[in-house]
Amino acid sequence: MPVKVSVVVPVYNPGPYIEDCIASVLRQSLPSDEYEVIFVDDGSSDGTPARLDAVAAEHPHVHVIHQEPSGWSGKPRNVGIEASKGEFVMFVDNDDFLGDEALERMYDYGVANEADLIIGKMAGKGRPVPVELFRRNRPRATVENAPLMDSLTPHKMLRRSFLDRTGLRFPEGRRRLEDHVFVAEAYLRASNISVLSDYVCYYHLKREDASNAGFQRFDPVGYFANLREALDVVERHTEPGPKRDRMFRRWLRSEMSERLRGNRFLKLPDDYRRELFDEIHKVIAERMGPSVFALLEPAHRVVAELAGAGRYEDVLALAEWEAAISPSTALESIAWNGGALKVAFSAEYSAHGAPKTYPADTTVAPLDGPPRTVADAVARLEAGTAARFPKAKVDLMMRERETHAQYFQPVEFTRETVPVEDEPGRVRLVVRATATVDPATAAAGVPLPAGLWDAYVRLTIGGWNREYRLFPATRDPLPAMPLPGVTGGRRVLPYWTVKDTFALDVDKASRRLGFGELRPEDFTVAGDRLRAVLPFHVAGDVKASLRLTGPKPAAEVLEVPATLSPDGEGQAVLDAPLPVRSVRDGRWQLALCLVADAPEPRFFTLPLAVRHSPTGLKVVKPASRRPAADEHGPGAAPGAVRRLARTLPLPVRRALLRALGRGKSARQEGE
Repeated sequence: MPVKVSVVVPVYNPGPYIEDCIASVLRQSLPSDEYEVIFVDDGSSDGTPARLDAVAAEHPHVHVIHQEPSGWSGKPRNVGIEASKGEFVMFVDNDDFLGDEALERMYDYGVANEADLIIGKMAGKGRPVPVELFRRNRPRATVENAPLMDSLTPHKMLRRSFLDRTGLRFPEGRRRLEDHVFVAEAYLRASNISVLSDYVCYYHLKREDASNAGFQRFDPVGYFANLREALDVVERHTEPGPKRDRMFRRWLRSEMSERLRGNRFLKLPDDYRRELFDEIHKVIAERMGPSVFALLEPAHRVVAELAGAGRYEDVLALAEWEAAISPSTALESIAWNGGALKVAFSAEYSAHGAPKTYPADTTVAPLDGPPRTVADAVARLEAGTAARFPKAKVDLMMRERETHAQYFQPVEFTRETVPVEDEPGRVRLVVRATATVDPATAAAGVPLPAGLWDAYVRLTIGGWNREYRLFPATRDPLPAMPLPGVTGGRRVLPYWTVKDTFALDVDKASRRLGFGELRPEDFTVAGDRLRAVLPFHVAGDVKASLRLTGPKPAAEVLEVPATLSPDGEGQAVLDAPLPVRSVRDGRWQLALCLVADAPEPRFFTLPLAVRHSPTGLKVVKPASRRPAADEHGPGAAPGAVRRLARTLPLPVRRALLRALGRGKSARQEGE
């Protein structure tokens, strides 16, 4: 059968960090005879070559190429391209991994849209990944109609015939930004580009030893010489004008201005900081003009103009001023509304722990060059930010704690200008929002997978675009959380983490679901039916299941269908038939599964049993109250073992925790 996708993985001394990568490429939903994996070992000196050879020996669709060290990833990727037989080529780094359906989904999406290049949604753990690009699917994306320039890493799928037709290959040798040069040219020469955003295809991870190539301190002279090559590619394939300016804006904002801002700039050693500034100044003075500056938001533009003028001390002073500014969030209320949670919150920027203020007069003087002083720069930045407040926006994203997969939630918001009583002529810029988190559709239209999901607010005002956890408006005491819900085929527990931030536990919680607080007298038996009001929210009837376990030694097990229905006051009514004729003598322990048709039904032990009495079945206390294993999770590991696990590399830690089980409650897991 023809090979649909060739996965090319450049490899150099990854140690145990390659294990997740290997597992993910072998786990793909695409049949193994429809894709191949090509590991190009670039002279590794650890045990990786032998490990890869062993994998290839077991899996015919896995191939390994060994070569002398080339110094960077460009040559191994090119070698992989030449060896590939697939219709498409997918590039993966050896310390990252793929979603299980990534190849199949990206291939099908690319074929359906006749794309030369497909970008799959990314999740970043400790590493930045594009956010705005993956807000929605984009079947026909260009640098003009989509923020493609936010994504210049090589982790994409490209049509092999496109690579051959254009002769497109990675720059080789020990160098930086080879991916920028490659991807920028691909964007400009592809007949169509498709962005798949409704499934996390690629997990981009920071290694716990921080030895990813992208995290090593670079030589500014060499780095910006390589960046000029990417600018050369754009100039070679575009005419002067809006398209070129839009592409240049990305490098001016992200590779230059952003590096000179706030704590990111201040924390660098003095000599390195000055060298970095000097190289950025040269590139800005050589290649960036007023038409590119005009595309920047105030916070980036002011820095870029000062850097272009060579004013190091002023850039440093502005960084010190900006370092005190951070986002602030306040969760005002949260409640169930049908099967969804309504989350009301506000967000603004703060300075030195107090709300940031801005000039009420948003008139911005005509720009006639860089700010004359630092005070002028601050005034220009603040006035420009306030003038752009009508374009401010806020997002609520739910992010899974283990993988950092994240999804936008629907948000309605208003912008409010609040006068400051003790600062005449100054105002606060506050965004007030209500987000809808529907567990049945919150993961880009499908249910949230099992996991711990943290809420992040993304506030964009005038060049400040930062994410922050969602904190309560008051903390003493913390606002009460809604009851756990059974919705969308999921058990959903809203909770405060140990750091007082809002999170959702989806299908993980056990003890915190409230079963331990129930008493036998909360349940009644009328005829052959068991009834109780349970502390759960349900929007409509939910199919549940009741399990009866008979006395030992036989311990016979019976299961009957049950129903959870709204009681009209925010809780759920349990109604279940009891198999009276099948219940023999002795106490029968009861357990409840809240979602009967779940892929892996989970039963929770109830604090009661039933037994025969002269008047029929009667509710009694159970013979013992030892929690069943499934109530607390399989084999919770001792705390000391878990603390030890945290010191191990990520792949090793994951394997250990999988073996030991994950028995913590949601609050214990909270961060």
